[in-house]
Amino acid sequence: MKILNALMGLAVAVAAATVSANAADYTTEMVWQEMVGKDGSIHMPKADFRRDWPVLGTWALTGDDGKVTGQHVVYSQRSTIDAFRATGEFPDGAVLIKELLLAQSASLTTGEAAWATEISGWFVMIKDRKNRFPKNQLWGKGWGWAYFGAEDKTTSPTKSFRAECMGCHVPAKKEDWIYSYAYPVLAKK
Repeated sequence: MKILNALMGLAVAVAAATVSANAADYTTEMVWQEMVGKDGSIHMPKADFRRDWPVLGTWALTGDDGKVTGQHVVYSQRSTIDAFRATGEFPDGAVLIKELLLAQSASLTTGEAAWATEISGWFVMIKDRKNRFPKNQLWGKGWGWAYFGAEDKTTSPTKSFRAECMGCHVPAKKEDWIYSYAYPVLAKK
C-alpha cells in the first residue's frame, strides 16, 4: 500500500509539473488550437500570461509635458525567446502580447517616478509562417494581429491589420514588423 501511495503521489507530481509547464509556455499546437479559430479569429490565451510568460520589455509613453502617461509591457512564451536567441527569428506559433497600461507619476524622495495603474487593453500578435489565412483581414505579413479592449477580452474589434496595425509597425519592417531591438531578453547570451 505504501508503494502504491508513493507511485500515486509521484504521478500527481508529474501531472502537476506537466500542467504547470504547459500553462507557462504554449506549444505551437496549443496556440493554433486555443488562440486561433478555424476562421482565423484571434483569442486571448486562457493561461495567466502575466504570471507565467517572461516579459520581453517595457515601453513608457509620455505626454506633451514629458510625464509618463502609459506603459506597454510585452510578454511572450519562453520557447519564443529560446528560438529567437538561437535563430534570430520568431518561430511559427510565437505569441507576443503587449499589455497597455495607464500610468501615474509623482515626485518622490527617489526622484520623478511613474507606475502602472489600470489595464486599458492588449495587442496580440501570432507568428504565422505558413500563411494559414490568406483571405482573413487579421492575418498578413507573417503575423496574426488583434486588439482587445479591457472591457471585453473575449472579442477583438480589429477588422483589418493593414488599416489598424501597420501604421505603427512600418518602422520595424526590417525586423519582421517587431521592435525586437527594444527587447534585451531576445539577445543571445
